Amino acid sequence: MSTGRKIRVLATKPGLDGHDRGIKVVASALMDAGMEVIYTGLRQTPRQIVEAAIQEDVDVIAMSILSGAHDYLFPKVMDLLREKDIQDILVIGGGIIPDEDISSLKACGIAEIFGPGTDTKDIAKYIEASVKRASVKRKR
Repeated sequence: MSTGRKIRVLATKPGLDGHDRGIKVVASALMDAGMEVIYTGLRQTPRQIVEAAIQEDVDVIAMSILSGAHDYLFPKVMDLLREKDIQDILVIGGGIIPDEDISSLKACGIAEIFGPGTDTKDIAKYIEASVKRASVKRKR
């Protein structure tokens, strides 16, 4: 991320999930925190998500899911990013995700999972800190 550029976040709803209130609340909070947010809308495939992230030159992919397909869709996004040798996009997830699934999602490369009731300020702080750390590492 270049100095002075806003953090760019792709907010997206993978799969057939038709509920988007949560991701819209998060997107609004991230914009209020000074980030640029691109919202892809509902029913995105992992390939569409990765292509949009590349086209929009984002720093972060924020996925929200309620359908229960997180154990397939989130890892698929990570696989597609690896296939394209993209390692500098922070990927986070949220929604209704059972606690017992979080460790496997993190093991596949999802940086953090935010569940229901998470304060949106905490999500913004996490993104800011993570993107700043990644920027410092790239400068070395």
